[in-house]
Amino acid sequence: MSDRHGLFALAAMALITVSPAPALAADHGKDMFVAVCEACHGEGGVGTEGVAPPLVDPALWSRLGDKAPTYIAGVLAGGLSGKISANGIDYIGLVMPPQTEAGSLEELTAVANYVLKDLNGLGSFAHTATIDAALKAPQAHKQLRAMREGH
Repeated sequence: MSDRHGLFALAAMALITVSPAPALAADHGKDMFVAVCEACHGEGGVGTEGVAPPLVDPALWSRLGDKAPTYIAGVLAGGLSGKISANGIDYIGLVMPPQTEAGSLEELTAVANYVLKDLNGLGSFAHTATIDAALKAPQAHKQLRAMREGH
């Protein structure tokens, strides 16, 4: 019986060690968002008129659907420029730079998932492989704008 209790204790310790990881990743995504993205996109991703569009944008994310992770990965990897319309406001002539120096692959994935899940309540999320593919072959800004507009 003592062997069973020892195995149970070991399994419980393993679960305690492993289970906080998703919460830590979510916290890390929020922390990175606050440190890097919030300066332009505003507290909580609500946007800053004349500077950067809101990232909390149900119409955008609904329109993107299952392409949302690919879109956000593309914007993080290659940046975005050109005219962007959000909530009836046009953002023209401003450039979001690529965020390739902002953090590691895991950190970029965490911030992408913070935007998708925490700020917008989406069920879909970005995998590390999606971010990695975008970093290796960033999409042109024209392609990203077309995806954003549903073309």
